[in-house]
Amino acid sequence: MSEPVAKTNPGRFFEDFNLGETIVHATPRTVTSGDVSLYTALYGPRFAVQSSDAFAKALGYPAAPIDDLLVFHIVFGKTVPDISLNAIANLGYADGRFLRPVFPGDTLSTTSEVIGLKQTSAGDAGIVYVRSIGRNQQAEIVLSYARWVLVRKRQPGTPAHAEQVPELPKAVLPEELGQGCPAIELTAYDDALAGSPFRWGAYAAGEQIDHIDGMTVEEAEHQIATRLYQNTAKVHFDAYSARESRFGKRLIYGGHVISLARALSFNGLGNAFHIAAINGGRHVSPLFAGDTVFAWSQVLEAAELPGRSDVGALRLRLIATKNRPCGEFPLQHGDQYDDGIILDFDYWALLPR
Repeated sequence: MSEPVAKTNPGRFFEDFNLGETIVHATPRTVTSGDVSLYTALYGPRFAVQSSDAFAKALGYPAAPIDDLLVFHIVFGKTVPDISLNAIANLGYADGRFLRPVFPGDTLSTTSEVIGLKQTSAGDAGIVYVRSIGRNQQAEIVLSYARWVLVRKRQPGTPAHAEQVPELPKAVLPEELGQGCPAIELTAYDDALAGSPFRWGAYAAGEQIDHIDGMTVEEAEHQIATRLYQNTAKVHFDAYSARESRFGKRLIYGGHVISLARALSFNGLGNAFHIAAINGGRHVSPLFAGDTVFAWSQVLEAAELPGRSDVGALRLRLIATKNRPCGEFPLQHGDQYDDGIILDFDYWALLPR
């Protein structure tokens, strides 16, 4: 009599990934206005284009688009059961491009291609590099990004069956940034309603902006947020197994930190209404319930978009801290980050001109 086939999913270990394979992730997700309301309740984003149908329609959108990071988290969440259920840590992001706006009623699905594998020197884990693609119900790509994650081995010490580290761009080029934003009607863009008089031309490379406000993370909030994205990573949910982890308690999903910092950045970047690309990102240290998040931004570059006179792009470095206000602009010295830094996130945002 043959052995019964397991009907449950323990998640993939490093040995289970193969270079070049494509993984189709369950489950398609229709985004609703309820998702938007819950996302707003969790983070409090105030960007007018995503908050108001009337504001968005005046600019030329058919309705208020879904917040770019909500799209990112939903697409990301689909990948977790197949990529990072047995992850030790999510290490970074690169070459993320928001290619088409998403609206309530759209259905998102995700596939991932394994683009790199590298065993750790200790031999007990390995880094898995994937390119994940989010599509809508018309099979149009709305989001594409690469990430790499440290995944446990099922049998520590066994040799890696293949190794390759992909070459990823350090930044998305300005000419690749306009696809996710339709041409907007500038005469209809109301600075007072948007909450900021500072458009693209008011910012210069090298400028640093302290976003001032802090937001304390409650246990229930990060649990609800991660469930909203259908992210099943044990490290965020399972307090029982977390007792045996390095920290002895659940970690807050790194994307939760990104959304908190992005929402805080409204104070100083109120017209940065669209995330066009993610150049790179690193979760420097963990965040836990009860910690207070602060944020500041540095303008790395201001770029015109070819053929676009309605919007310009700012390359921004968003730094988030825990339990440390950002008036001194904590950053890093050499290879070492200052105490309290939890996120270093490099992205392109579009602003009206």
